[in-house]
Amino acid sequence: MATQSMPEISQQRWDETLRGLINLSNATMQKNAVLEAHVAELEMEVGMWQRAHSVAVESLERNGAAHQRLVGSLHKQISSRGLFEKQSPLILCVINGDEKLFSGFGQGQQGGITAARDLTQKIATFLSAEDLQPSGRISFWITVYFNRGELLNRLIGNNICSAQQFDAFVAGFSQCSARFSLVDVGGYVDGTDMKIREYVQTYVRFPQTLRVFLAGGHDPQYTSTFDALESEQVLGKVVILEGNDGNVDSISIPLPSLKVDGIFMHPQLLRPGPLSVRCVNTMGGLISPQSPASHTSGRSIDPSLPLHKQNPPPCNEHYLMTCSKGPAVCKYSHEYHLSPEQLASLASNAKKAPCNWLKNGLQCPYGDQCCWGHSCPNGFKCFHLSKGKCWFKGEAMHPPLPHEMSPRSA
Repeated sequence: MATQSMPEISQQRWDETLRGLINLSNATMQKNAVLEAHVAELEMEVGMWQRAHSVAVESLERNGAAHQRLVGSLHKQISSRGLFEKQSPLILCVINGDEKLFSGFGQGQQGGITAARDLTQKIATFLSAEDLQPSGRISFWITVYFNRGELLNRLIGNNICSAQQFDAFVAGFSQCSARFSLVDVGGYVDGTDMKIREYVQTYVRFPQTLRVFLAGGHDPQYTSTFDALESEQVLGKVVILEGNDGNVDSISIPLPSLKVDGIFMHPQLLRPGPLSVRCVNTMGGLISPQSPASHTSGRSIDPSLPLHKQNPPPCNEHYLMTCSKGPAVCKYSHEYHLSPEQLASLASNAKKAPCNWLKNGLQCPYGDQCCWGHSCPNGFKCFHLSKGKCWFKGEAMHPPLPHEMSPRSA
């Protein structure tokens, strides 16, 4: 048998070594791919736990802050105990009827009776759970402020009820108690909010007032009212009524809340009704009519300011999908002439703000047509999420971005 030469043996050893290195390299690459996929899964799991932790921490912080406000309010009441014992304790409920639309309007008088009864029962259950059982007779009041002309236009325009059914609802609600009132504020601008702010800051200061339940109050102008009440240690008496309209987190200051699902409808699903004549206060204090806004007149954007700094800013929902409030009620402008570039900028900025429906765990009725963000632009690695400060608080609002997905091994 022929003996292999030294060069042949050397070449064979090099070939075997090279094959071994190639096999080792392939195995290492496959192992790395598996490990990278596993790391990606672990990162997603960690992100989920971080979100859960941040939500829990935020909830505890809000509850703690609300509890401190309540304790401060109780101390104020204790210091006024002499006056408190001489008068009946007050439980008050004030509702912005322009924002919180009762679901029973179409049922007429019976709808009003049912709404008043259900709301009273929910508040009574809340007070019982708080073990709030003061001695003596409690005086319970409900006041609903609304702009009758504009509200009725919206309801009729959406086939919710007729004028006769609306009046019957009001009568049914009012007849449940002499202390239940629905008040038409007229057509002047911000009339409902001004009435409610004055109501809250007046009655919450009374020593005999135990709680003020507030439905509405999402306008930024309420912030100064709440700040003033907090400085006086009486803000803890305020309880926010949360409906099923997606506005549960609109108030920045942590306050106790009561869910009253079923009493109010979703105002976002209503189309704006026909515009009614509005009124404004003139310099002489007289009331003069103001014509409805018209898109034909329009107004120009101040080019020196970004869109969100315009006075007032353009309405995202009006320009990008549909505004449920309509120009007669919406505090943002529907009158600007926006260029395609400005519309694109408006759409891009709107996606940076979370959709209130998803944020509150509800299904968005607008789907892909919604102008608001359905997911955080920063994905599940969002820095603000880890600090519990991201605006996108809803479940599944922090999916991994495409470039964050690691390929799995075949």
